[in-house]
Amino acid sequence: MSRTPVRVLLVDDQALFREALATLLSVRDDVEVVGEAADGAQALDWAAALDPDVVLMDLRMPVLDGVAAIRRLRVEQPRARVIALTTFDDDEDVFAALRAGALGYLLKDVSSARLVEAILAAARDESVLQPSVAAKVVARFARLLADDAPARPQPLVVPLSERELDVVRLLADGRSNREIAATLFLAEGTVKNHVTNLLGKLGARDRTQAALRARALGLL
Repeated sequence: MSRTPVRVLLVDDQALFREALATLLSVRDDVEVVGEAADGAQALDWAAALDPDVVLMDLRMPVLDGVAAIRRLRVEQPRARVIALTTFDDDEDVFAALRAGALGYLLKDVSSARLVEAILAAARDESVLQPSVAAKVVARFARLLADDAPARPQPLVVPLSERELDVVRLLADGRSNREIAATLFLAEGTVKNHVTNLLGKLGARDRTQAALRARALGLL
């Protein structure tokens, strides 16, 4: 049975880039580009009209920038999952976008396969980060945790298995469940089970917190 394609809205002030991206994604059966916007204000209008599953959002645009648009989308169109797709990975852009509500953060030099996987992952409510961005996030939150709770966390009551260690290391690199499954030659359902188990063992409520606790315990 065919699966309903993920509906995507493209937001970028460079028309040529939007057209190229739309052409790239048009060959996929699992992704459908439903609209294009040239700035954040247009993105809000089109998102309200089209109800996309995923929005690929540039950050530095005229009229209304990407961060402001993401912040408003999270309120006005909470069902839409936003991936920041930009040229820049400096700390200010990264953390502003993630604080605003972006579920993922990728650079424009990303491969087409990685981009499609990120779109599909976002539709499943999974976060996919550029490896350099994932490293920034883990490092930033690790510093915050160190400031707030300088004592070393207690060792795990139930240690992670070797396979769970493999999974949490890839998870800390910003990989989606599907990418982890492909890397470790596992079924995606098996990876989901491993993620659930390691969240429980680490006492973490989400994937980012699991990576932080694993790093604090010296597992990464």
